[in-house]
Amino acid sequence: MRLFLFIVAVSLSALFASCALQSVDGGQKAEPDSSQPAAGDRHPVLVELFTSEGCSSCPPADRNLAFLEKQQPVAKADIITLAFHVDYWDRLGWKDRFSSPLYSRRQEIYAQALNLDSNYTPQMIVDGRDEFVGSDSGKASKAISNATESAKASIEVTSERNQLNVKITNAPEHKDATIYAAIAEDGISSRVERGENSGKTLEHISVVRELRTLGMLTSAQNEFELKTDLQIAPYWNAENLKVVIFIQENESRKVIGVGRGKFTR
Repeated sequence: MRLFLFIVAVSLSALFASCALQSVDGGQKAEPDSSQPAAGDRHPVLVELFTSEGCSSCPPADRNLAFLEKQQPVAKADIITLAFHVDYWDRLGWKDRFSSPLYSRRQEIYAQALNLDSNYTPQMIVDGRDEFVGSDSGKASKAISNATESAKASIEVTSERNQLNVKITNAPEHKDATIYAAIAEDGISSRVERGENSGKTLEHISVVRELRTLGMLTSAQNEFELKTDLQIAPYWNAENLKVVIFIQENESRKVIGVGRGKFTR
């Protein structure tokens, strides 16, 4: 009888233990959402938009850029955006206050590298490789998704009291490249009085205020570190500024690393 009771007790204990394990490892456990990777699992991708306030086709592309930056809709991608306002629309009725001939020249260099016949707006370029009309969200998503498969350097960006600190490590195999710093501003609104967008109020994000060269990364180097001063114009909104660091091969224009940091005084 005692042996029978012992066997029953052991069986009940095993049953309760089994139920306890199922309650911990079964349906009560929350599974991670594989559709949206954690921030650390996302791969940085640079998206550039060449645009102008004088171009009637550009506002939809500006909205697409804002959507990509704010919503981060592509799985595995940390989308980092920059808006370069070109100056060749300025003579057609409205001078874009954010335009620069340097940005038009940057677009010309892309046209040569990508074997294009000419420049146009709005043009979106992903990681220096794929280009298309900037309002085409389908092509943007596909190009960004493809770009997440490419190895990139690790970039740490911090700023404090107008000093920029940049540390680059683990750059993938590459050809001679240039390291750039772009100071960009979010939350900009413009009322256009003349030209193709006359009467419209345009909203902008990631407007490049300044693009500078920080240094070179030769094919033999995979690390870089620099501290430099930032010069901030008084009419820029410091609270909306960010610093984007990217590494770009000189010949192919392929981006092999990109990172962002918030501007802090």
